[in-house]
Amino acid sequence: MTTGPQSSARIDTGRPHPARVYDWLLGGKDNYPVDEAVGEQLPPQARDAARQNREFMHRAAAWLAAQGIDQFLDIGTGIPTEPNLHQIVQKIVPAAKVVYADNDPIVLRHAEALLISHPEGVTDYIEADVRHPEGIVEHARHVLDFDRPIALSLIALMHFITDEQDAHGIVRNLVATLPPGSCLVLSHAASDLFPELAERVTAEYAKGGIRLGFRTRPEVERFFDGLELVPPGLVTATEWGPSTAATEAEDSGIYAGVARLG
Repeated sequence: MTTGPQSSARIDTGRPHPARVYDWLLGGKDNYPVDEAVGEQLPPQARDAARQNREFMHRAAAWLAAQGIDQFLDIGTGIPTEPNLHQIVQKIVPAAKVVYADNDPIVLRHAEALLISHPEGVTDYIEADVRHPEGIVEHARHVLDFDRPIALSLIALMHFITDEQDAHGIVRNLVATLPPGSCLVLSHAASDLFPELAERVTAEYAKGGIRLGFRTRPEVERFFDGLELVPPGLVTATEWGPSTAATEAEDSGIYAGVARLG
């Protein structure tokens, strides 16, 4: 079953949006010239980072489903790119329920067509901003059972929230709504792995009016305060997961981790 609200918001084609820039970096077509203009000025490693983020999400979602997690709250969904999170988890757990959230109205245009659930499961979509987490959780409660474990997915999202916007507090408050046995899945751009590259990316996004808050490893690790990181811990996106253990990992400027609530 697929559900979701209708949006009354107008798509602003005059300003770039992170979800559409990300779509361009992944080779998608659901973006506008303003988004392409930002993407074209980014170094080629930005495309690698987008792909690495996506691949990390695939591995983490599959691992969580294999552990028996059958409820997912994915905030900062982005424009759907197959396979989507629900397709990965419902292949393993057909009855899994997935709630997606994003603040770009264009994502809703694709929700009904591309976020189609397995008949035994549920997918739902809300147009919302992570900076207003209460509304997301309130909506998700109509679909997900908050008395049972939930995987909270924040993939390549929180580096778009600055310290002034209380990024760590937002994640802390979201995690506080989850029951024991839940998991946090998070990837985040690093400021300390390739500093010059990070500065260039931040500057190019800023020219498009998009503020970034890349962070150091200790700053990213703070998002997992009070949680138990599962092996291999907080590593780069290409180092996370069993499929990367036997091979030499590709360089990555993205930190990634999965952690459990006690």
